[in-house]
Amino acid sequence: MSNQIPSLQVGDKVAIVSSARKINKEELHFAERKIESWGLKIVFGENLFQEENQFAGSAKQRTQDLQVALDNKNIKAILFARGGYGSVQIVNSIDWTNFQKKPKWLVGFSDITVFHSHIQQIFGIATLHAPMPITFTKNTDSSLNNLKKMLFGDPVTYQIASHPYNKYGKAEAKIIGGNLSILYSLLGSESQINTYGKILFIEDLDEYLYHLDRMMYALKRAGMLEDLAGLIIGGMSDMKDNTIPFGKTAKEIIADAVSEYKFPVAFGFPSGHIDDNNPIVFGKKIRLEVNEESTIIA
Repeated sequence: MSNQIPSLQVGDKVAIVSSARKINKEELHFAERKIESWGLKIVFGENLFQEENQFAGSAKQRTQDLQVALDNKNIKAILFARGGYGSVQIVNSIDWTNFQKKPKWLVGFSDITVFHSHIQQIFGIATLHAPMPITFTKNTDSSLNNLKKMLFGDPVTYQIASHPYNKYGKAEAKIIGGNLSILYSLLGSESQINTYGKILFIEDLDEYLYHLDRMMYALKRAGMLEDLAGLIIGGMSDMKDNTIPFGKTAKEIIADAVSEYKFPVAFGFPSGHIDDNNPIVFGKKIRLEVNEESTIIA
């Protein structure tokens, strides 16, 4: 477990905010019960249930909720209610001063990759790529239990089945990454992540195969792949194709993009836009071992 973030204790308060799409209270009932069953107390952002077109309120309202949660010493973790789109609109409006002084868990995935990437690049503080309250109803018991373990400071080790496209090897390095489309969208900005010597995790949803190829080439041409310590691929869900087929699967596209490199590559890690969305601590040094029998991440 990262020693940068204090582990949660029973009785701690956690905030739920939305930096992106709108949400209604009914969509959070299951997650409320689950989080409270862990002994935590929930504080909703003041503007959480506001609506402005597809967003959870205006950019100003979304910024305010995240800022208040970051600055409140009694809030020990911040769970983003959902993804969608919108986090990039507010990331530059946030004052991270108090967060730097007293870090706390920021929890989410998908569009929340904006914050994962920004925080890793600028501050090097651990964040938690993990299920969000809106997805709790579909998430597996094991993925939610692993989220609880990580929040409370208990170690989690993964062992998953081998995959034909894997490249064998071992690495020990910090893990970073998130949603591939978001990482692609951050290229050239101050939030673009430095992947040198890191283990990169990627996942994605609902993309055309040709665009997946475009994104992999973009990362490659930006120098984000050649010096990796390792690559882990999560869910590549609901990929789309044109009338004239692209000719490769999502996994084949990724495997081809990194075929010339020597670092270990692990396909099929259960994390991303899938029900079995297992949490990953970004910014934490992990051990990756890819062999014929299995992939171990510890």
